[in-house]
Parts: sequence; C-alpha cells; structure tokens
Amino acid sequence: MTQNLIEKSKACLWLPFTQMKDYEKDPLILESGDGIKVRDIDGKEYYDGFSSVWLNVHGHRKKELDEAIKKQLEKIAHSTLLGMTNVPATELAEKLIDISPEGLKRVFYSDSGATAMEIALKMAFQYWANKGRPEKQKFVSMLNGYHGDTIGAVSVGAIELFHRVYGPLMFKGFKAPVPYVYRSKSGDPDVCREECLNELEQVLAKRHKEIAALSIESMVQGASGMIVMPEGFLSGVRKLCTKYDVLMIVDEVATGFGRTGKMFACEHEGVQPDIMAVGKGITGGYLPIAATITTEAVYREFYDDYQNMKTFFHGHSYTGNQLGCAVALENLRLFESEKIVDQVAQKAVELKSILEELQKLRHVGEIRQLGFMCGIELVESKETKEPFPAEKRVGYEVSLKMRELGMLTRPLGDTIVFMPPLVSTVEDLEAMAAIIKEAIHEVTHALA
Repeated sequence: MTQNLIEKSKACLWLPFTQMKDYEKDPLILESGDGIKVRDIDGKEYYDGFSSVWLNVHGHRKKELDEAIKKQLEKIAHSTLLGMTNVPATELAEKLIDISPEGLKRVFYSDSGATAMEIALKMAFQYWANKGRPEKQKFVSMLNGYHGDTIGAVSVGAIELFHRVYGPLMFKGFKAPVPYVYRSKSGDPDVCREECLNELEQVLAKRHKEIAALSIESMVQGASGMIVMPEGFLSGVRKLCTKYDVLMIVDEVATGFGRTGKMFACEHEGVQPDIMAVGKGITGGYLPIAATITTEAVYREFYDDYQNMKTFFHGHSYTGNQLGCAVALENLRLFESEKIVDQVAQKAVELKSILEELQKLRHVGEIRQLGFMCGIELVESKETKEPFPAEKRVGYEVSLKMRELGMLTRPLGDTIVFMPPLVSTVEDLEAMAAIIKEAIHEVTHALA
C-alpha cells in the first residue's frame, strides 16, 4: 500500500512551492498526527517543527477543537454569507473585534491569508474612490515582502524568486526597504531603522497624493527569511502613514494569534492599523478561515444607498463557513483558558537561551527570533557573512537531514525555519533544537 500511494502521489499531484523533481527523489506522505507530532504512512513520527506551515497552535487532534467541528456538523456545515449571516460567523466576528487592536471594528471573511490581503487592497482602493478621491490608486509595499500568491498580493510582494516570473501580470506601485540589520552596511539597528524610515518618507512625501495604502508584514518578514524589524520601525511606519494620509494595511497572517508572544504582533509597538489581515492560526490550524478587519471609518465609506454604487462587490463561496468559524471560536476560547499568549511570551525567553547553543556552530550566521517565530541563517563564512553558493542548496539539505532525524520544517533559502506549535513544552523545544543542531552540523561538516 505504501509504495502504491507514493506512486499515485508522483503520478497525480502537483504540490505547492515544490519542484516535483525534488519530491520524486524524496517523497513523503503524512497519515496522522497527535499533539506536536505527525506520522507518515510507514508509521515514522516527526516533530511538526514549522506548525504545518506556520499555523498549528494546540497540536494535532486537540479534543476540544475536534468536538467543536462535530457539534457544528450536527447543525449545518455551510450556508452562504451573501446577504445573510450565520451564528458562528457572527459570534466569531464579535470575538475578533474584542481581541484586535483598538479601532478595528468590522470583519470581512475569506479563506486564506492571500485572499484576506487581496480584499484589503481592494478595500483600500475603493475606499478612496468612494470618498471622491479616485486619484489615490497606488500602493507602497516593502522590499522582500510577501503577502500571498494571488495577483494583488503578488503585486505588493517583492521576493525575486517567487515574483519575478509574474511581472507582466502585476500592477505597478512603490517599494520601500525594511531593515535587515544582519545584512546592512552599518550592522546597527538604530541606524538601519532610520535609514529605512527616511527612504519611506521620501516616497510618501513625493507621491502621497496618488497612494491609497501601504502594506507591511507585522514585525517579522516571514518568507524572506524571518527578518525581525528593529524596535521602533513598525510604529515609525504608522506615524508616516498618518502624516501623509495613507491607509496602513498590516499583514498579521503569519504573526497573529500568539505566534510572537502577543495576540497580534503590532501590539509590540502599540500600532493600530486601518486594515488588518489575519489567517493561519485563527482556527488553530484546522480549517481555512481568514479575515480582513477594518476601522469603522473605512467601513462607513462603503455604507450608502444601493444606487450610489458604493457596495464592496467581493466575496467567496465559503466565506464565513460555519465549521471554520465554530472551530475558530473554540480555538480562541482555548487561548483564554490555557493562557496561550502568556505561555508563548514566557517560553520564548527560554527558547532564546536554547537557540544560543546553535550560534556556536561554525556556519550559523545569525539567529532571528520573535516569540515562536525563528529563523537560523546559514552562511559559508561566519566572519564575512558570505552565503553558501545557491546551487549547494544547504538549507534544503539540512531540512532533509532533519526529516531523517525526526523533525519536519521547510527552509527559506539557507534560513532554517523553526516555528513550533505554540503548546510545545520547553522539553519539546530542546529536543527539536537538538535535531536542528545535529542536522546543521552533519550537512555543513560534509561540505567543509
């Protein structure tokens, strides 16, 4: 049966962000999970070291989440949100507003982080049109940013590897830098922060009359290699958006729901966005629900008599799906009863100490961490910060070795991603860090 399934997967599937020629060499099919571990079709267990792509909170097969879905199934699985609502979608909207940064008052549902961002962009664009200022049509986004893979989200992204080929499909906008202190000339977070804010202000000062909104990941640029922003940068961006009358769209898809030690990462600097996109951890990693949350001021520009044509004509078939909203509600109840955010904040301190051991390795250049979001950048030379030649695919080889040793993750180039489920114990974190250390040592030692 095992070999039959593997052959089927090779013959029928096309996996996301995967060169299928690589998959055919090292196929993996998961069958089950329990807690923070998953199990393949041969029965081998692995730590889920990247939370099944950054979204698992309570582990797999969490009884309360399972029961929430079963209970909802006894009522209804899905009905449309077009022109009507349902019970769990309504209750979840109220809960999301309760836990979101002050000022965010309206919830628009979708099914993934990319669609939540796509909605945010369309809202910002139409907001100004409805307001009688249609000249404000452009967007400012951040270099090395990533917001998903739909065309609008790609247009405000700026990762060459992912986005280059789609250039002809993308709408044009403006780009501004985010501080990448490790790779900056000064290596000084304060200098790097001010340089980037100055560059952003130059763009806004010159172009603000045509700029609808700025989009930015909150505190950490995930897909570009876990780039943690220096203190004061995100709040500095907020001040500039306010100064130049530009909406601020904050992408909390990866950073939200406790991942950084706050419910939402923008809380680290008291930032209140005009529009916030959330997803991933919203259902504890169970079902595809996302949301775009806005201020009342944004919402009010769409509220009018129908004939004035200010309606937001956007929606998805499974928007506000009852099963997803029901499990999201239970997920947020567990956040409260089990004090998940406080736990992450406390364990993140110990995790930092655990990861310091990895810094001793010859080819670990920098370890970046905010809460349970960690990136370990591998370099050929620690002294010069010279990266490994791309063709050696060191990060990929390390991830394969980690799989062999009993842990799953997915690298970003030569940055090893470590984003464990939020309920991981200190002992779990130590065990996973030991696997990372051994894998890095074995792979890089072989290259020496």
